[in-house]
Amino acid sequence: MAFDGVTIANVVSELKKELIGGRLYKIAQPEADELLLTIKQPSGQKRLLISAEASLPLIYLTESNKPSPMTAPNFCMLLRKHLANGRITDISQPGLERIVHIGIEHLDEMGDLRRKTLVVEIMGKHSNIIFCNDDGTIIDSIKHVSAAVSSLREVLPGKPYFVAQTQDKLDALATDYDGFREALAARPQPAFKAIYGSFTGISPVLAQELCQEAGVDGDFPTAALTEADYENLYRAFDAMKTAILEERFTPNIAYTDGAPAEFCALPLTMYGYGRREAGPDSRPGGYVVLYDSMSALLEHYYAEKNVLTRIRQKSADLRRIVQTALERNVKKYDLQLRQMKDTEKRETYRVYGELLNTYGYSAQPGAKSFEALNYYTNENVTIPLDPTLSATENAKKYFDKYGKMKRTYEALSELTKEVKEEIVHLESISNALDIALYEEDLAQIKEELTQSDYIRRKGGARKDGAKKQKAASKPFHYISSDGFHIYVGKNNFQNDELTFKFATGNDWWFHAKQQPGSHVIVKAENAGELPDRTFEEAARLAAYYSKGRGQEKVEIDYVQKKHVKKPNGAKPGFVVYYTNYSMAIDSDISGIRPAE
Repeated sequence: MAFDGVTIANVVSELKKELIGGRLYKIAQPEADELLLTIKQPSGQKRLLISAEASLPLIYLTESNKPSPMTAPNFCMLLRKHLANGRITDISQPGLERIVHIGIEHLDEMGDLRRKTLVVEIMGKHSNIIFCNDDGTIIDSIKHVSAAVSSLREVLPGKPYFVAQTQDKLDALATDYDGFREALAARPQPAFKAIYGSFTGISPVLAQELCQEAGVDGDFPTAALTEADYENLYRAFDAMKTAILEERFTPNIAYTDGAPAEFCALPLTMYGYGRREAGPDSRPGGYVVLYDSMSALLEHYYAEKNVLTRIRQKSADLRRIVQTALERNVKKYDLQLRQMKDTEKRETYRVYGELLNTYGYSAQPGAKSFEALNYYTNENVTIPLDPTLSATENAKKYFDKYGKMKRTYEALSELTKEVKEEIVHLESISNALDIALYEEDLAQIKEELTQSDYIRRKGGARKDGAKKQKAASKPFHYISSDGFHIYVGKNNFQNDELTFKFATGNDWWFHAKQQPGSHVIVKAENAGELPDRTFEEAARLAAYYSKGRGQEKVEIDYVQKKHVKKPNGAKPGFVVYYTNYSMAIDSDISGIRPAE
C-alpha cells in the first residue's frame, strides 16, 4: 500500500479546493515530527495534518484535533512567528514527485508583504517538512540533515533547497508514446516492474493495474512484448495521465478476506470485485470501497496504524523491561526443571535403603552389588553398593541421598510454581502492551510493573495514582449483532475490574484457553440464555485480544461470571474456574460493531 505520487496528486487536488485563500489560524506541533495547521475559510475551519514520521509520513485534511505540548517546539514557534495569520496562495506538486509545495504570503514586522513556502516531502525515512524563503533558501526544517548524514543534500538553515535526484526516472505526465516504449524496452524485466521503475510517482500496485487494464500479464518480460502490447499499455498509461491532469480521482481501498489489501487514487479494477460506498458500517470482504476524498481514505486507513506506531514507540521501554524479565524467568524456570529432573531417582534411593535394611544381613562383605526382591513390585532389583561400607552404612547413604533429593524436590516444586506464575503474568503484560492504543493504557501497565517491583517507584509518587490512571483508561466496548454489550479488558487491572466489580453473576465471561489474553464480559441484562451468535462474537473478541490472534482456530473457555474466582494473593488478572464450556473459533472481528 504505497503513498505514491498519484496519491499525492489526489491530495493536492483536494487541498487546492479546500485551502487556497484560507488564513493560518493555528499552528501546532503535536509530535516531534508532525504539524497540525488550522486554516480559516468562509466555509469554516479546516485542519491539515502533516507528518514526517519515518515509518508513517502523511498529509491529509482531518476533522480531528490533537493535544499539543505545553511548550511549543522551536520549529513550531518559528512558523508561528513568520506565518501566523498568513494566507495560503498556492498548493502544487512538482511532476508526480512525492512533494507538496504550500505557498503562503504574510506581512512581516514592517508591514511588508512576504512570501514563504512550506515544502512537505513524503519520502519514507527521508520525509521532512522544510520552511523556505521566497528565494528558495531554507529557513528551518522539522528534521535537520547534515553532510555527515547525507552526501546528496544538506537540509539546514541557510542552505538552498532543491530536490535530490537519487533515481533516474522520467516524468510520467510529460512522456509520449515513443518515450514510454523506449523506457520500457530499456529494462529487461517484468512489465509492471519496468513501468514503476521507469516513471516517477507510480507504485507497484498502480503499475500492475495499468497492465491489467491493458490486458497484458504484468509478469511478462518487456523483451517479449509485442507492438500491440506496447500500444495497449500506453493507452492505459495515457488514460491515467489524463485522469491526473484533469483531477478525476477515485479514492478506493481494495479488501480481500475482510482486510485492506491496497489503496489507490485511481480505480483498482484488477481485484475484480463489486464496489461499495464507504460508510460507518462498511466492513467489506472482497469489495473495492469508494471514498469521497483521499483525505477521508487516508485518515480511515492510517489513523489506527499511526496510533499503533506512536504507542509502540512510547512503549519501547516497557517492552524492554517485560522482555528482559521474561527471558530471565524463562531461563530460571528451565534450570529449575532440569534440577527437578535430577531428583526423579529419589524414590529409587529410598527403596534401596529399605531393601538393604530388610535383606542386607545376607550381603557379602566387600560386595559391589546386592540382589534383593522389591516387595513393592515383586521384581528382583540389583542395588549398587560401596564395597568399603557395610550394608547398614550403604542403606544410610541411600537414605541420605533420598532425604536431600526430597528436600530439593519440595523446594523446587514451590519455586517452579512461583516462577511459572510469574512467566504467565509477564506474558499477560506483554499481550496488554500489544493491544494498548493510548498513553493512559500504558500508564496502567507501568503501574502494574511498578507494583510488581519491575519498575522502581519514584520518591514522593502517590500509590493512589494507579486508581487515577485506571479511571482514565477504559475497556474496549462492542455491541453484538443481537444488541448485547460486550466489554474487553485492555490489561490485568481492567480484567480484574471487569470480572469482579463490573460483571454480575449471570453475565458471561470469556477467555482464551491457557493463553495470555483479555477477559471478555457479555452483559446478560437478565435475558436468560444468550443467542448463539453473541456467544460466537464474544469468543472471537477473546481470541482476537489474546496471544492466539491470527491463528486459524483459538480455543476459548466461557462460563457465567459467578463461577469465576480469584485466589487469595493471586496476581492481577489471574483467576480460576472449574466448570466451563469451550469452543474453537477464529479471531476475525471485522463484523463486530464497536460502541460509539
